[in-house]
Amino acid sequence: MNVRTFFVGALLVAGVMPLAAHWSLQAGSRLSAEWLTRPAAVESDAPSRVDWPTHFRDQPLTQLPLSKLEQRFARRFPGAIARFTDGERVLILRQVNRPTRQLHPAVDCFSALGYSVGRPRPIVDAGGAQWSCFTASRDGTSLRVCERIHDSDGGAWTDMSSWFWAAQYGGGPWWATTVVESATTQP
Repeated sequence: MNVRTFFVGALLVAGVMPLAAHWSLQAGSRLSAEWLTRPAAVESDAPSRVDWPTHFRDQPLTQLPLSKLEQRFARRFPGAIARFTDGERVLILRQVNRPTRQLHPAVDCFSALGYSVGRPRPIVDAGGAQWSCFTASRDGTSLRVCERIHDSDGGAWTDMSSWFWAAQYGGGPWWATTVVESATTQP
């Protein structure tokens, strides 16, 4: 490392330190206040009743129970989560009430579960809706996973980061749909 690089790095660190200390103090006092007033049980801010869709691509949906992992995640999720099947595919539907980083790409979940995942690619389905899709493989099984987010005002996003920053300006609730099907099934 040369002297110039070290000097520039030191200047950057020195410039950020006062901001980091300020944010740390603010976060600490906010966390202390929240800790004292927080209820013992963590509750979701899900609406009391969600009108889940009854059909997907003209096929009737049957609601499936959430797994234990999904139930634990749903308790802290700012909205509601449900799983459905139309007999050929599984749909994970989330109604999101506010911007959150808890709404993350499905590719992250499948990777964490030990799947080998392909790079997400954009597609447009027969109805003209845009999706982000990837293939997930594990133990000889290949799945096609597609996802999108939309709202009632016509907004649509195929990646969580774009949605998150757009959601900072208001709107909602939003619907996040993840479709999991056999990799041989076509959209």
